[in-house]
Amino acid sequence: MSKNYTYSFIILALILVLCFLTNISLGSVSIPISEIFDSLFGASDNYIIQNYRLPKALTAILVGSGLGISGLLMQTLFRNPLAGPFVLGISSGASLGVALVILGSGLFGGVLATFLISKWSIVIAASLGSFLVLLAVLLVSSKVRDTMAILIIGLMFGSITAAVVSVLAYFSSAEQLQQYIFWGFGSLGNLSWHELLIFFCIYSFGIVLTIVSIKALNTLLLGENYAKSLGINIKKSRYIIILATSLLAGTITAFAGPIAFIGLAIPHITRQVFNTSNHKVLLPAVFLFGAIIMLICDSIAQLPTSDYTLPINAITSLIGAPVVVWLLVRQRKMVF
Repeated sequence: MSKNYTYSFIILALILVLCFLTNISLGSVSIPISEIFDSLFGASDNYIIQNYRLPKALTAILVGSGLGISGLLMQTLFRNPLAGPFVLGISSGASLGVALVILGSGLFGGVLATFLISKWSIVIAASLGSFLVLLAVLLVSSKVRDTMAILIIGLMFGSITAAVVSVLAYFSSAEQLQQYIFWGFGSLGNLSWHELLIFFCIYSFGIVLTIVSIKALNTLLLGENYAKSLGINIKKSRYIIILATSLLAGTITAFAGPIAFIGLAIPHITRQVFNTSNHKVLLPAVFLFGAIIMLICDSIAQLPTSDYTLPINAITSLIGAPVVVWLLVRQRKMVF
C-alpha cells in the first residue's frame, strides 16, 4: 500500500471516529462529547447512550460497510457499474418473507397473528426469504456458465417475489399495509445488544469470505478467461462471492430492513476518490466510506433536537444520489 493510501486511510479513520461520536451525541436530547467518553469508558452509566445510541451507531457502521462491500462484490463479479447488493433478488426474497408474515397474518387467528408479527419472526422470515432465493440462484448458477445470465435470473427472481408481495398487499388491511411499509423504510435503532451480536457474527463471516476472494476479484476485472489462465477456479470463486454478498446483504435486510442507495453508490464514490481498481485498497476504503456515509445519513434522519425521525431510506437516497451524479459528471468516466 502506497504512502498516499496510508494517509488517506488515516484521514478516513479519523472522520469515522468523529462521525461516530457526533451520531451518538445528536438526537432529541443532545449529549456532550465528554459524557459520551465517560459512558464508553465506564466512568458513568448513561442509559440512552449504552442501550440505544451506541447500538444504533454500531448498527449504522455494520450496515453501511456491509452494503458497500456487497455492492463492490456484485459490480466486480458482473463487471456492471449498475449492479448493487440486491441484484440477485436477495432483498426481494427478504421482502417476500416479511410480507408473508405481516400481510399474510390475517389468515390466522388473532392470537397466532400477534405471535407471528413479533420482532424475531420478522427477522427469521426475512432471513429465510433471502436464503431461499440464494439457494435458487446458486442452483441456477451451477447450470449456466455465463455470469450475466445469473444477473438476469436474479432480476427475474426479484420480479416474481415482487408480484407475490403485490397480491398479498391487495388482500391485506390498511393496518397490515402500514406495518409492511414502515418495515420497508428501514431502521437502525431497533437492535438490542444480543441481536447486534448475532448480526455481527454473520456479518464477520461474510467479511472473511470477501477477504478470501480478493485475488479472484482482482483477476475477474480482466475477464474470466484471464482469471482461468492464472489458475482461478471461476465456479468456486463465483459461489464464494455470491455467498458473501448474500450473507452481508441478506443479514442487513433482515435486521435493518431494505436500505437503498448505499450498496450501489459507495463503490463508485470510493473508486473516484482512490482512483484504483485494486481490491486490497478498495475493500477497506469501501468499509470506511460506507460506515461514514451511513452515520451521516442517520445523524440527519434523527432531526437533532426534534422528537421526529425521518425514514433512513429517504435520507440515503436524497443525499447519495445527487452526490453520485455530480461525481460521475465531474469525472466523466468511471474507474472500473
